Amino acid sequence: MEMIYDLIILGAGPAGLAAGLYGGRYRLNTLLIERGQDGGQIAITSEIENYPGQMVDQEESGATLTARMTRQAEKFGVHRAGATIARAELSGPVKRLTDTRGNVYEGKTVILATGAHPRPIGCKNEREFLGKGISFCATCDANFYEGMEVFVVGGGDSAVEEAMYLTKFARKVTVIHRRDQLRAAVSIQEKAFRNEKLHFMWDSVVDEVSGDGILDRMVVRNVKTGELTEVLADPEDGMFGLFGFIGYLPNTELFADAGLEMENGYIRTDEDMQTNLPGVYAAGDLRVKSLRQVVTAAADGAIAASRAERYVSELE
Repeated sequence: MEMIYDLIILGAGPAGLAAGLYGGRYRLNTLLIERGQDGGQIAITSEIENYPGQMVDQEESGATLTARMTRQAEKFGVHRAGATIARAELSGPVKRLTDTRGNVYEGKTVILATGAHPRPIGCKNEREFLGKGISFCATCDANFYEGMEVFVVGGGDSAVEEAMYLTKFARKVTVIHRRDQLRAAVSIQEKAFRNEKLHFMWDSVVDEVSGDGILDRMVVRNVKTGELTEVLADPEDGMFGLFGFIGYLPNTELFADAGLEMENGYIRTDEDMQTNLPGVYAAGDLRVKSLRQVVTAAADGAIAASRAERYVSELE
């Protein structure tokens, strides 16, 4: 492509959409690239309660919040491209992103906002049952388990919130947690313990899953005693659901050879979202940070766009 954008944003989650909004308001010629649906992880989040300014008179989901963010970015003239980037050249004065179709997108600055993806449960045969009993998205798949039994692996905010959401569909939901107490916020725990359909298996991990085409058996191990417990599906159901919510891994494989400083796969930045490469910024869940929430991702995006605007103005 002949056009050199002032700013290219890779990823349309909260960080990328906020960066697009600010880039547009700064009158930067901004391109936002996303390979899938807008919103990233929040697009599949059933309920959001802690984003400042969200709707409080009706239920706010990740999808509704994302839709408003997208409209805001579009309002300020952000260009859009649906593409999967295969190569990132970030070290030169002009940054180049090449997609799987061979199209090249060039920009004076780039904000990397590709987010993260769910961490696998880590049990034997896990991949064989993805979509056949194992899921990482309650809002996507909860209706498949109407009236059945469901298990949730994890103990943080997301795990407990999604477990409570699943109780709207499943007849029984059991949280499997490797510790003897939850890590979720106290307010979330209080709600969970009041939910009569929610149960807990403490000090436990899933070692193995199996079944004849669909998930109907798993082995749970007590991490303190080593005791193994076999869990079988109710014969009338024929299967059960297993949802994993044990954290995320950064989507940074694309940048492994781009010269960026990383820590355990996460991109290092300073407080202004600047990476070690001039004109390259990172925002949201893919960077080294202490709190990964919608509000911090949006803040990252706004800061990154403001620094990109200053960088571009100093080039002129």
